[in-house]
Amino acid sequence: QVHLVESGGGLVQAGGSLRLSCAASGRTFSNYAVGWFRQAPGKEREFVGRINWNGGFTYYTDSVKGRFTISRDNAKNSAYLQMNSLKPDDTAVYYCAADGGRYTVPYSQKERYSDWGQGTQVTVSS
Repeated sequence: QVHLVESGGGLVQAGGSLRLSCAASGRTFSNYAVGWFRQAPGKEREFVGRINWNGGFTYYTDSVKGRFTISRDNAKNSAYLQMNSLKPDDTAVYYCAADGGRYTVPYSQKERYSDWGQGTQVTVSS
């Protein structure tokens, strides 16, 4: 099991930036791809993006492409979500998650991921 803790959320004006961190402990972090998800009030948890185990491959949902960047530093057991040009629609609780290896499940679906952080709130004001 991988224990994940997100941080870095907060209140920001539209057009601003935030950098979220996901700190891991437990099993070897570099063994896992990491996904980022978000959940707005009254909505389903949705996929934001993903980074593979060594940072060589990233994938983003269309609504954040060109604005968000996922990275990781395995030496620090951490992953990051850099969010630029934030919009009010980006307001949500953001979660990082470790890929549980359920390879028959698309990596954009939350069922693929076995370990989750507690989330960090991001609020974008207009």
